Amino acid sequence: MNFRTQIPIPKSNRPIDYNSKIVSLGSCFAVNMAEKLDYFKFQNLCNPFGILFHPLAIEKFIDFVVSEKQFTEKDIFFQNELWHCFDAHSDLSNPERHELLTSLNLIARSTKIAMEQASHVIITYGTSWVYTNIKNNAIVANCHKVPQKEFDKSLLSVDSIQKSIENTIHLIEKVNPNCSLIFTISPVRHIKDGFVENQWSKANLISAIHQVLVNQQTKLNTAYFPSYEIMMDELRDYRFYGEDMLHPNQVAIDYIWHRFKETTISVTAFNTMDEVENIRKGLSHRAFNPLSESHLKFLANLNKKITKLETQYPFMKF
Repeated sequence: MNFRTQIPIPKSNRPIDYNSKIVSLGSCFAVNMAEKLDYFKFQNLCNPFGILFHPLAIEKFIDFVVSEKQFTEKDIFFQNELWHCFDAHSDLSNPERHELLTSLNLIARSTKIAMEQASHVIITYGTSWVYTNIKNNAIVANCHKVPQKEFDKSLLSVDSIQKSIENTIHLIEKVNPNCSLIFTISPVRHIKDGFVENQWSKANLISAIHQVLVNQQTKLNTAYFPSYEIMMDELRDYRFYGEDMLHPNQVAIDYIWHRFKETTISVTAFNTMDEVENIRKGLSHRAFNPLSESHLKFLANLNKKITKLETQYPFMKF
C-alpha cells in the first residue's frame, strides 16, 4: 500500500549537468539547494547580495546588475556601528563605509558576468510581505534591525508580483536570452507574519508565477519546481521540520533535493555526482593509523580520483 501521494514533476527539457553554470537567487531555501549543488561541485553562484525574500527585492537586484548600477553613499546608511544597504542582506554590512561600497559594486559587476554566462537561473521566492521605508517610500530587501516604526508593512498583490516576475524575466533576457529559468516557492513558514497571512503570502506567489508561466511571453526556457508543494503535500508532517517548526529539517531538504535531482539534473551527471560524493567521504575519513600501509594506499587511490576529476572538470577543487 502507498501511504502518501507523490507530486508528478515533469522532467526538465534542459537539465543541469557539469557543463552548466547556475545562478541561484532568493530565500534561505535557495541556500539549502545551493549547498547541495556546491556539495556535488556544480558551477553555482548563490545570492551574491545575500538572502532576498520577496520578488521586488530580487527584481531590483537583477536590475542593478543588468544596468551596471554604481553604488554611492546615498545608497547606504549607518546603524548599530555598521554601514548597511537596504537592498542587500546584513551579511554584507561593514564597519567601513568605503569597504561596503566597494563590495557592493564589485559584486554587481561580477554577477553581471555570471548572469551573462549562466545556463540556468534558479529563483526562489519566500514571501509576498514587504516593508516600505516611510522616509523615501522605497520597498527594502532587509530592514537591518532599524525600528519597525520607520516602515509600513504590506502584502504584494498577485498583479504586482506578476509584473515584477515579468520584469525580472525581461531583465535576464536582455543579458542572456539563452538561459533557462527555474522558479520555486520556499517551503519555509513565515509564521511571524501570522498563520493565515503566511498562506495568503504563499498563495499570491504561486498564483503570480503560474500566471506568468501560462502567458509565456518570453523566449527563455521557463519551468516551475514545486518545493513548497512537496513539503506541504508529500511530506506534510512536523517530523520533517527543524526544532523551530518553521524550516525544513535535513531529511526534508535531502528529499526535496532528491526530487530535484531526478527531474532537473541530467542522468549523465549522476556518475560524476557519485564520484564527487565518494571523494568527499574519503577526505572526511579519519584513520586509526595514518601511517599504515593500507591507509597510504587509500590516500594514493583517493588522490588519483581527485586528479582525474579535476583534470576532466578544471573548475572542481577538493
